[in-house]
Amino acid sequence: MKKIFFLILSLALFQVAQSQIDRSKMPEPGPAPKIEIGDYQSFTLKNGIRVFVVENHKLPRVTFNLIIDRDPILEGEKAGYVSLAGSMLREGTTNRSKEELDEEIDFIGGQLSTSSTSVYASSLSEYSEKMMELMADVILHPAFEETSFEKLKKQSISGLQFGKNDPNTISQRVFNVLLYGKDHPYGEIETESTVENITLDDCKNYYQTYFKPNISYLAIVGDINMKEAKKLVNKYLGKWEDGEVPSAEFEDPENPEIIHIAMVNRDNAVQSVISIGNLTELPPGSPDVIPLRIANQILGGGSMGRLFQNLREDKAYTYGAYSYYDTDKLIGSFRAGASVRNEVTDSAVTEFYVELDRIRDEKISDEELRNAKNYITGSFARSLERPQTIANFAINTARYHLPEDYYTNYLKRVEAVSSTEVQSAARSHIDPGHSTLLIVGKADEVASKLEKFGPVHYYDTEGNPIEAPSSKKADKSGEEIIRDYIEALGGEALLQDIIDMSITMEGTIQGQPLTMIRKMRQPNKGAVVLKMSMGGQEMEIMNMKFDGSHYVRIMQGQEIPATEEDVEEAKLDFAMFPERLYLSEEGFTVEATSIKNINGEDAYEVKVTFPNGKEVTEYYSVESGLKLRESSTQEGRNGESMVLNQDFSDYRQVEGLMFPHRVSLPLGPMNVELNVTEVLINTGLNDSDFSK
Repeated sequence: MKKIFFLILSLALFQVAQSQIDRSKMPEPGPAPKIEIGDYQSFTLKNGIRVFVVENHKLPRVTFNLIIDRDPILEGEKAGYVSLAGSMLREGTTNRSKEELDEEIDFIGGQLSTSSTSVYASSLSEYSEKMMELMADVILHPAFEETSFEKLKKQSISGLQFGKNDPNTISQRVFNVLLYGKDHPYGEIETESTVENITLDDCKNYYQTYFKPNISYLAIVGDINMKEAKKLVNKYLGKWEDGEVPSAEFEDPENPEIIHIAMVNRDNAVQSVISIGNLTELPPGSPDVIPLRIANQILGGGSMGRLFQNLREDKAYTYGAYSYYDTDKLIGSFRAGASVRNEVTDSAVTEFYVELDRIRDEKISDEELRNAKNYITGSFARSLERPQTIANFAINTARYHLPEDYYTNYLKRVEAVSSTEVQSAARSHIDPGHSTLLIVGKADEVASKLEKFGPVHYYDTEGNPIEAPSSKKADKSGEEIIRDYIEALGGEALLQDIIDMSITMEGTIQGQPLTMIRKMRQPNKGAVVLKMSMGGQEMEIMNMKFDGSHYVRIMQGQEIPATEEDVEEAKLDFAMFPERLYLSEEGFTVEATSIKNINGEDAYEVKVTFPNGKEVTEYYSVESGLKLRESSTQEGRNGESMVLNQDFSDYRQVEGLMFPHRVSLPLGPMNVELNVTEVLINTGLNDSDFSK
């Protein structure tokens, strides 16, 4: 079962009056509110940087937001270097180390963050010049040190490892590949291998090529006036040298001629992640943007949308179904999606297409139109409470060559939209007949039912086309497979002779070193200590001990009481070789179902039912007999089921025992990779190792 591993990581690390209102009636719509959009001022330096100033003296704060307006970049075999370069800007300058930079920012209570296309800074207005100086130092003099680069590179790889088993992450990545293609910057994805290819020079070259003032916009918002702003920008960014920046053109990707049905198989998934969408030309400022926003609000913009009402409220297929669209000067897209139970996947897909067709083929009602307009009006009005919104409006107007009155008259344009225009926009930009349909889920249970929509094509988790997964019936019983596993470990006699064992594992979480020490003694005593290094200091995150009857869990110094159920589960979790219990204890059942491919290797799928009724699915190598994976299902925070996979590999012999030296453990929907650095057998652990 080893549920303890999941508990360790997930628990340790992630820790108007109504009486006078008749709510049975929809309130009558009032007149569209008159919106006053604040003024902004602007100027341009000789080096080409355009600056927009929005005065707001309500609070003594000033924010600076720099935007680099470059064309998208196709990164190829080094996908990830652009975002890595953006992170490197925050790692110190030639004048200040990262620690010195952090200290100066903290001293004035400021904030400073960077990305590949932006630098953001904020502070109290009395420190606005100091903040501008620090921001300019980051923009003009990044250090690009090798040690920082290697640290961020490891963090990036760690993040990719986290997401590779998360079905939502897989869906997002593969769907982009299918929509745009890997030869388009919007379709290529970062992988561990592409990040490994990145060098520090790649990051330096990106900065030197694209961080130029003549393609930059700077928004200054807050307790500052035009004269002060101009003085600061001239002083600290006036000597920033302009330069020629390369432009790029890409062949427009196209929608499929018929519905393209794609399947990414996840053998243990209890839910399917459904994504449906199509490409569309929808540049910012297009006349269709506002009508499409209304159409999307009615279709899937929230809990009152048709998708939500149909798939959740009426059919109870999902916890939520939504739709989205995005504008883009290259190519836009429309998307819809939900996570649904395996058994209703095809039915949910049918309802998605019903609603996509209906928003195109039927005029919306006057009530739907009014409700959508009211929501958009309220959302727009609330956004104006943030001074930064005004600055964004100014930058967008300049970047996308919008009419000067685009935002001033935005709500008038919303109010003027007719139901006919909404339907026309939906017809133009929502294209179910030429859509891409991606399902990330269990192919055995859902793929054949999807064939009524068209042929099903299979892809791996990186969007590469593959053959349909094959599933052969197991040629051994569950009991035989477990006996073969015990023999592969070293045999029953060897396992009986192992009285105690200590295992040390090391890994990283977002680049932070992690150490887990696990001790066990027959029959079921155990202890686990989890330590993490943060800021150069090691801290104990968790300490768990079980002496066979008493269970103690201490998380960050706080003891968490154990229930009777926890104690009973601990007896199994801390068993040294729990598979032996499958054959010797009453109440266990093991059933071999089929042969599946696990990480490129054929493995027997064995369903194990415990005496308390809980189930896990385990996979044992057909060739070696060793365990490759253990899967269990847990309810997520939103009530959705989540599959937790523990993978075991790199088996090596330790005093005759075959032991996995690489373990992938679940952390919520993601996994953390741990390497076993030490295995000690029969060292004489005593009772004090397992008691409080």
